[in-house]
Amino acid sequence: MCLAVPTIVTEILDNQQIMVSKGNTRLTVSSSLLQDIKPGDYVLIHAGFAIEKINQQDAKEKLDAFAQLDELYKE
Repeated sequence: MCLAVPTIVTEILDNQQIMVSKGNTRLTVSSSLLQDIKPGDYVLIHAGFAIEKINQQDAKEKLDAFAQLDELYKE
């Protein structure tokens, strides 16, 4: 099973690399699979690659689901 994590693009480093953020975590990932990425966009990250651009509502729903799963595992 694969897991793609929603993140927000914080910086364009060059034409193949972007900086993304989720909470306090910042990562440099490849943007080679997507076009027209800009700071403020939400993307799904898997294995070091931005694989899909998503809207803010989709990102929020996915992050909320991860938070709910995290709470279940804590119990």
